[in-house]
Amino acid sequence: MSQGPTRIEMNEVAPRDGLQIEKRQVPTDEKIAFIDALSACGFKRIEVTSFTSAKAIPALADAEAVMQRITRRPGTIYTCLVPNLRGLERALSSRADELNLVMSVSETHNRANLRMTRDQSTAQLLAMLAEASKAGVACTVSLSCTFGCPFEGDVDPAEVLRLARTFADAGAAGITLCDTTGMAFPTQVAAICDEVSRALPHVAITAHLHNTRGMALANALAAWQVGVMRFDAAAGGLGGCPYAPGASGNVNTEELVHMFETMGVDTGVTLTPLLDVVAGLPQLVERPLSNQLLSAGPRLRTHPAPAWLADHFGAA
Repeated sequence: MSQGPTRIEMNEVAPRDGLQIEKRQVPTDEKIAFIDALSACGFKRIEVTSFTSAKAIPALADAEAVMQRITRRPGTIYTCLVPNLRGLERALSSRADELNLVMSVSETHNRANLRMTRDQSTAQLLAMLAEASKAGVACTVSLSCTFGCPFEGDVDPAEVLRLARTFADAGAAGITLCDTTGMAFPTQVAAICDEVSRALPHVAITAHLHNTRGMALANALAAWQVGVMRFDAAAGGLGGCPYAPGASGNVNTEELVHMFETMGVDTGVTLTPLLDVVAGLPQLVERPLSNQLLSAGPRLRTHPAPAWLADHFGAA
């Protein structure tokens, strides 16, 4: 197996990408407690919220209040998704450390998700990058449907690279390659991540993976093997895409951390308090969540031997 980086950065996206799609609108106080608990786990980045219209995403209507009241841990970067220039102004006023700008590589998905053509989105994002630069705040551009579109099928990797280069040239500090609908497969992930990384060696590349078809961990491993050092993930696997029938949530943060930890890769995240946070998610979102790692525990969790062994074989 190819050896990837010995240290990676984990970006927790559940407070935004996860909670925005839940039926329960999590109250502000509970949301803040959730983010503060995640901060204590040691994440490099936490995507706190989105500065979009309350009509579009009612679950995140409290963006300003949340950003003002969270306890900011030294060393953690608190990011926000911003959909337009008005959202950018709100995010800057709320002291966002970093901004996440989004468009799709797929024309159809971009129109369905953002109500704009790709050309319109590109122009808007370039204007936002210019404004953020004036304010001295770094931006990452997330390219949705990098690995496939639920409407168009395969996406041309050349278009992924073209858009990534466009935004990198305009000052984007990072590019996130998003498997928005869980269509990616490992060799594809490795090829695209490697191509973009080689073409843009001075830009941070992040893999944003979904587990719709059960391949998120395999895809993360493939990205890591070609040198990707940043990964988006959501505690409990929360999240999904409203424009992808059958799409499930993001790759589980705890599973990704556990996998890399067993491989000797430093994630900066402490697994035990993270599992405590995950254990509280069903109460937070008011629905059951299936979690194999939480049920089984980390691989070196041990259990008492059966009592009858001592009677049968004698004391060890």
